[in-house]
Amino acid sequence: MTEHRPKVVATIEARMTSSRLPGKVLMPAAGEPMLAHLVRRLRAVPSIDAIVIATTINDSDQAIVDFAHANGVACFRGSENNVMERVLGAATSASADVIVEITGDCPIIDPDIVEQTIRMFFGNSVDYMSNAVVRSYPDGMDVQVFHLETLKTAARSTTNQLDLEHVSRFIYQHPDIFRIGHLIAPPSLHWPDLGLTLDEATDYQLLRNLIEFLAPTNPIFGCGEAIQTLRERPEWVDINRRVIRKGDS
Repeated sequence: MTEHRPKVVATIEARMTSSRLPGKVLMPAAGEPMLAHLVRRLRAVPSIDAIVIATTINDSDQAIVDFAHANGVACFRGSENNVMERVLGAATSASADVIVEITGDCPIIDPDIVEQTIRMFFGNSVDYMSNAVVRSYPDGMDVQVFHLETLKTAARSTTNQLDLEHVSRFIYQHPDIFRIGHLIAPPSLHWPDLGLTLDEATDYQLLRNLIEFLAPTNPIFGCGEAIQTLRERPEWVDINRRVIRKGDS
């Protein structure tokens, strides 16, 4: 009898009503929406079996649903504020055993880092593996991997609004309940203060610069190439240096 291989599903949290940069996930770079760049990268991850965009029931998010249909990506609509419930619904709709949680503000995420995080998850028999809790990679390379059952346990265990907004917060804050693993960047990719996430207008400017500079020759350029490009162009790093990230203080 063949052993059941867990189904690995990537969920992408995306909505149009971002408070700091509305509509950011569909803003263009190199002729495509940011969300298209992200989907292409996740499709290049060998261990991912399916991708689901987890958006909201808001009328404004019909544009994301339309994008998903046009690009052959599954889409699930749920609560705007209870993101945990939305991701759980999206993963369940795709019959996931394991969730790879990605946010829509990481358009240049590196497929190799995603794959490594998934392999570390399975190789270490943990409930949760992430490179985002212990910061070492640039912000915007964030990957979190956990069992569907782990998220179900978390959802049953909390009503804290912060936990519901930040899907995995309850999990990684309870190492007494869950086995937690952390992926740390190698020295060549260690730059935790670098912002490659799409939060504000200056982030969009920097990410668009990188995509339009690197993507013509390599549409799925890696984190290393982005870092090398920015080491050579410190003026680009300055573009979004003043952005205060959520959770920073």
